[in-house]
Amino acid sequence: MAFMAARIGELVLGCRDPQLLARFWCEVLDFVVLDQEDDGTLEIGPREGWGGPQATIILSYRDEPEPGKSRLHIDLNPTDRDQDAELERLLKLGARPADIGQTGEEPWHVLVDPEGNEFCLLRSRIAPVQAS
Repeated sequence: MAFMAARIGELVLGCRDPQLLARFWCEVLDFVVLDQEDDGTLEIGPREGWGGPQATIILSYRDEPEPGKSRLHIDLNPTDRDQDAELERLLKLGARPADIGQTGEEPWHVLVDPEGNEFCLLRSRIAPVQAS
């Protein structure tokens, strides 16, 4: 019996200012804008474009944030530096710490992007890429 697998193709985040969040997330993830809709919705993703192993992010324009807490957030793993250095970089880019009731003993940091969307900075899961 053959098993089929799926991968996440894109994450969708409703936001008031897709341009602001595109700048933030492109800088955080080294992504580029891949597409823009007439309503201001943007799709960002890896420089190689669509269809690779990384999901794209659609920043979907909304006049008002949707009520209630979002059930989706992004977890980041540093790829070319340690967690502390990546935390410093994210804070300089405009991320802010968020308190969601964590104890302080967690091995991750909870942050929010410039519009208040939660995301977590985890420890690196792969060996950092060595600059050549």
